[in-house]
Amino acid sequence: MGSIWAVARNTIAQAIRLKVALVVVVMLVVLLPLMGVVMIGDGTLTGKLQTFVSYGLSLTSLLLCVLTIAVSCHSLTNDLKRRHIFLVVTKPIHRFQMLCGKFLGIIILNVFLLAVFGAIIYGFTIAIPKIGEFSAEEVWDAQNEFFTSRISLSDPIDKDKIKEKAEKTILKRQESGDLPQDMTYARRRMFRQTIMSEEIGKLTNVQTGGTKKWVFENVRPIEGEKMLFVQYKLTSLDTNLEEVSGRWLIGDDRDKGKEQKTAVYPYERKDAVRIVKEFPVPAEVVSEDGYVAVFFNNPFDNGSVLVPEEVKLLYRAGSFEGNFIRVILVILARLIFLTALGVSVSTWLSFPVALLICVVVFFTGTVNGFIVDSISSVGEIILAYKVTLGPLLWFLPKFDGEFNPTPYMVSGEFLKWSFLSRIFVITGIFKSGVLLMLGMIIFRRREIAKITV
Repeated sequence: MGSIWAVARNTIAQAIRLKVALVVVVMLVVLLPLMGVVMIGDGTLTGKLQTFVSYGLSLTSLLLCVLTIAVSCHSLTNDLKRRHIFLVVTKPIHRFQMLCGKFLGIIILNVFLLAVFGAIIYGFTIAIPKIGEFSAEEVWDAQNEFFTSRISLSDPIDKDKIKEKAEKTILKRQESGDLPQDMTYARRRMFRQTIMSEEIGKLTNVQTGGTKKWVFENVRPIEGEKMLFVQYKLTSLDTNLEEVSGRWLIGDDRDKGKEQKTAVYPYERKDAVRIVKEFPVPAEVVSEDGYVAVFFNNPFDNGSVLVPEEVKLLYRAGSFEGNFIRVILVILARLIFLTALGVSVSTWLSFPVALLICVVVFFTGTVNGFIVDSISSVGEIILAYKVTLGPLLWFLPKFDGEFNPTPYMVSGEFLKWSFLSRIFVITGIFKSGVLLMLGMIIFRRREIAKITV
């Protein structure tokens, strides 16, 4: 362990001497406080806080990822290029200890920098409401919508069921002669997507005077919680409309014709289109078994079909500070993966090539969802995909979608410990461990210098 720690200390010293480390630190020290002052968001306190935290965490994650890639690729390749490694391999230290030491040193540096800049972001976030001039209503909104950690429940559309229905529709049309029996895969997929779009439109669009219902089950607010929140975004098919009306009804609709066991609350709202909004409802709307129904009615005076999107029911499940720590840990998990990747590829590649591979993998991770969605359909017709490209895509890191930690802080959505554990086990331990083990095997077999006579 002493040998590993010695290599780790040396790696930290190497990283500190790199100019890229100084640039990253200076940029974060300058830009984070500056963003806290100049960013205003949508003009409200909540908007300002959301904008600052979003850009602050994204910038910190990006720059620390760049620093991690640069240091992890440079450390070993520099020792090999300048032959510093000759002073080490002659000592009683195994090559796997060298790699473990370099990996540990970069992780320690990342933990320190992430803790420092995370503390700066947290400090400015807490200070903004105190140093600015904001109304009591804005402060109340920020406390309930931003300085919180809420579980988000949604009533998702069953796309698998819609896909199955679309396939049955295609088969019926083929039997009736409306569609050819020998359709190509591409044409069949086009028809299926068209039918699915039509079916999803029927489920999401609310005609003038029409009503749509969402059902939320297993709603369990923490004891003593008095408020829940309904979050949504309204879109109008009439692009000229900038503001629309809506009637909401929240409660338990299963007791119709009987004595109501839970309260049902009506709400009249007027909202700007294409903007996420939310409003509070009393916790009394939740029935004893955790059932809540949400209804939306599109009034005739709108004169247009409305599409309620991203309808969610939110309730507090933890603290802002706990959620912030979990978000920081998600960023740490991606830094661990990039460290393992950089150290691994630097055992058999030169610095420029290793750096290029790490950068490509990093940016691939930021659009992983798009890549998987674009290519996964190939698996429906090519069996080889499942044993070649499929596993490779799975092994690539996931930094977007639900694996992007920033939206959790912006929306105040509770980041579950179980989900965080899954990220650490899969990305931070399994994938990183495989990369590090592969690097150890290659480095152990690599000939560092040839004997010349």
